[in-house]
Amino acid sequence: MQPLSCFERHLINQFQGGVPLAQRPFRHMAETLGADEEQVMVTIQRLLDQGWLSRFGPLYNAERLGGSLILAAMAVPEERFEQVTESVNALPEVAHNYRRDHWLNMWFVLATDSASTTAKAIERIERETDLQVLAFPKEQEFYLGLWFEIKDDGSFNTRSLPATEASQTQALDELDKRIIAETQVGLPLTHEPCETVAESIGCWPSDVVTRMDAMQESGVIRRLGVVPNHYRLGFKGNGMTVWNIPDEQLQKAGARLGAMDYVSHCYARPRHMPDWPYNLFAMVHGRNREEVMEKVSEMSSLLQPLSKGHEVLFSSAVLKKTGMRLAV
Repeated sequence: MQPLSCFERHLINQFQGGVPLAQRPFRHMAETLGADEEQVMVTIQRLLDQGWLSRFGPLYNAERLGGSLILAAMAVPEERFEQVTESVNALPEVAHNYRRDHWLNMWFVLATDSASTTAKAIERIERETDLQVLAFPKEQEFYLGLWFEIKDDGSFNTRSLPATEASQTQALDELDKRIIAETQVGLPLTHEPCETVAESIGCWPSDVVTRMDAMQESGVIRRLGVVPNHYRLGFKGNGMTVWNIPDEQLQKAGARLGAMDYVSHCYARPRHMPDWPYNLFAMVHGRNREEVMEKVSEMSSLLQPLSKGHEVLFSSAVLKKTGMRLAV
């Protein structure tokens, strides 16, 4: 596969943080890049087809949609791993599933429309596998987002995406829900994507623009832009770091880790004593495991003397990875 061209690199670097929603967003992108609209659309489609991008479009906040995203884990006997993987992946509620090098060796994300639906999915997995599921709901979000900056020589840097704050809450009506359902997989690559969405769901194009703008203001949409595939970019070392932090120090520790350029997710999650004492999770990406461990060493130094222990769980296989598809 051909390496990224200069134009492709600039497009990915420029628009991870967001694209203004308008009747013709690709025209805005083209003007910024000094190109034409058609070139931008063709390039995004090619990057999607080749796996450089995971998607182009809005990133929705599941919790603000009234849905539920739960991280869960199981200790699966090696001789049953393939069978349990098939059983877990068969559930449509399972959006992501990873094998990790740990005694808790299967970690998956359940995306549902409510906490009760999540509980039913966990009960079903436990019933079908006869294994305990440990649930790790997000108790607080310290940071979510990572900007993969591609240099002209083909090397990469990571840095934090700008933080966004919701200015107000928003009650979603039926038209909002139809727009969300139509755009969860991404925006159509047409000259006027909002018009294409409007034709599909039966409303005015201006309604799509104003409704999605309101969703960005309220935090229902985190941002709208390109989403790089970090595996394809060469970030093969992916370590989930977990930290045992005294509860009274959790805010301070979470703020410190969430501010680090190479942390893509940082959440407070519950402990499961006596086997799981960790309450702070931070995802770290690197080109390999050695690079990740160098970053973890820096994190450990930053958290002294707050941390009472930590582990790094490396992902060794992607068992399932689909976009979040929530019923709205």
